[in-house]
Amino acid sequence: MIVDDHPMMRDGLRSTIELENDMCVIGEAIDGAQAIELFATLSPDVTLLDLQMPNIDGLQALTVIRKRWPGASVIVFTIYPGDARVTQALTLGATSYLLKSAGRNEIIGAIREAAAGRQVIATEISSELEAYHGAAVLTVRELSVLRLVKEGMSNRLIAESLFISEDTVKSHMKSILMKLGASDRTHAVTIAARRGFIDP
Repeated sequence: MIVDDHPMMRDGLRSTIELENDMCVIGEAIDGAQAIELFATLSPDVTLLDLQMPNIDGLQALTVIRKRWPGASVIVFTIYPGDARVTQALTLGATSYLLKSAGRNEIIGAIREAAAGRQVIATEISSELEAYHGAAVLTVRELSVLRLVKEGMSNRLIAESLFISEDTVKSHMKSILMKLGASDRTHAVTIAARRGFIDP
């Protein structure tokens, strides 16, 4: 099953997959809600799942699918790298993680591996996971602060929005900069987006 909100991406994947004698696409969904609904009726051997979609996104759909069907093989297929996002997807039960820049052979190979119960992680992502292995993780509150920084809010506005003191915001920012190895607020947002802590 292919789950992606872009028709051209679904068409391209379907054409690629159906060139194989032992594979066929049995369903397509445009968002996470439709993916869950179709999974219940189709029980696909492997699902290719995009992350960024309207309504219910890929991570939400992955959570539900893996909870209801623990044996489901789901390949996250996305344009977004980033060790934090990959780690979250794998923790939620993704079988594999591929980037949409992957070539035809890599995609077909990953589907075969997933069908056999084996994991495939894109090479560039594996390198990033290794590079950040053991690195500090941002807390929920730090992520909330960073998302508001990304919106261009000052410390005062962030404090008002989160009902905390300005000193507490500064403390969170100091921790964020240290954990990410960032030189300033803008640099922190850039690093966090690249690593998948926040949306680009």
